[in-house]
Amino acid sequence: MASNMSRWPNGHPTSDVSGSTGPGTGRRMVGRLAAFATTAALALGVAAPTALAADPLTITTPYPAIVVAPGASVSFNVDVATTTPQRVGLTLTGAPAAWEAKLHGGGFVIDAVETNGTDPTDIRVDLKVPADASGTTSMTLTGRTPTETVELVLEVRVDESATGAITIRSDIPALRGPSTQTFNFSLTVVNDTTEDQSYSATGAGPTGWTVNTTLTGQSQAASAIVKAGSTAGVTVAVEPPQDVDAGTYQLQVATSVGGQTLITDLQVEITGSYSLVVATSNSAPLNGRGAAGSATPFSFTVTNTGTAAVTNVTLTGTVPSGWEVSFDKETIPSIEANATETVTARITPSGSAIAGDYVVTLNAAGDQSTRDSIEIRYTVETSIIWGIVGVALIVAVIGGVWWVFQRYGRR
Repeated sequence: MASNMSRWPNGHPTSDVSGSTGPGTGRRMVGRLAAFATTAALALGVAAPTALAADPLTITTPYPAIVVAPGASVSFNVDVATTTPQRVGLTLTGAPAAWEAKLHGGGFVIDAVETNGTDPTDIRVDLKVPADASGTTSMTLTGRTPTETVELVLEVRVDESATGAITIRSDIPALRGPSTQTFNFSLTVVNDTTEDQSYSATGAGPTGWTVNTTLTGQSQAASAIVKAGSTAGVTVAVEPPQDVDAGTYQLQVATSVGGQTLITDLQVEITGSYSLVVATSNSAPLNGRGAAGSATPFSFTVTNTGTAAVTNVTLTGTVPSGWEVSFDKETIPSIEANATETVTARITPSGSAIAGDYVVTLNAAGDQSTRDSIEIRYTVETSIIWGIVGVALIVAVIGGVWWVFQRYGRR
C-alpha cells in the first residue's frame, strides 16, 4: 500500500495540513513555545517585584561615614524598617576586635529587632576607637528577614585633628542694679567633642558676696552630664552684701569639664542700696494719746540705711474710719545715705471715738521701691469737759439730796 508520508533530504518526516507532519508544523510549534515562554517571563517579571515588595527591608543612617579622634567613643544612629511586622536579625562585621563594637537598642545589647511595619525601629552602633587607631575602617551592618538580606556600609576615619573643643558661653556677662537685688547669670557648656562629658561649676566673688551655681535641671546635683555634640546649662545666682558701696565688682565661675577647668569672668555694677527705716524719735514708746476730736502731735524719724539717696519719700497714714492724720512734711525730696529726717504727724481721732486703744500706722515710701512703716497704739481719752459735767452732776445731786433733807427731814 502506498504511503502519504515523504521524507526531507535530512530524513525527517513531514505531514500535510490535515495533520501530517512537516516543516511548517514544526515552525508553528516553535513559535507557540516561544510565545508561551515570553508570556510566562513577563508574568514572572510582573509578579516578582510584587512578591519582593511585600516585605521590603531598609536599614539607613543619616551619617554613614564619620571622622573621629583616636580614643574617642562614637555611635551610628540607625533606623530599621519593614512594611509589615518582621523580625530582623542583625550582625556587624568588619570591626576590629579592639574597637569594642556593640549593637544597642532599648538599653540592651541586641542581635535582632522586631519591627511594627509602620515606624522605623531605632538602634545604635557603638564603637570605642583605640588610642592607637589610624586610617579608615569599613564595617558592614547586615539585616536579615526570612526573605531578604540588606547591608549598610559604615566607615570611620581616625584623624588626630578631629578632636572637638569644650567651651563656655555667656550671653550676658555683666549686670547692674542695687545691692538689694539678686543677680542671675546663665552660662552654656558647649561640648563639641565626640564623647559625653561630666561637668561641675563653682563660683567666687569679693569678700562678703554669695555666688551659687546650679546645674540646669539638677538643682541639688554636684555634677551632671553634657552629651557629645550637645549643650548644658549653669545658672549663677549672685547676692552682694547689703551695705556694699556703689561700684563695679568682678566675679568668676570655674567650670570643670572633660579634664579641664574653664574660667568665666562676670561683672556686677552696684548702683547703691536703698533702705528706709521708720522709728520713733529718741526711742520713744510706740504709743500716743489724746482726746476724741482733738489733734495730737506725734514725732517719728525716717532714716536711709542704704548706700544711695532715696528720692521722693512720701508719708501716709492708715487710721480708723473717721480719723485724720497729717504731716508737717507730706513729701521729702531726698534722703541721703545714712541720713535721718524727723517728721511730725498730727493725729486726730473721730469726734465720736469711744475711749480706748486704737492702731495707727505711719508709712514712708521712696521712688526706689523701698518702704517701711510703724504701728503705734493710740489711746483715746475721755474729754475733760465730760469730766467737769460729771462732777457738776454729782455736786447737783448731792446738793439736791441735802436740800430735801433740810426741807422735809424735820417733819
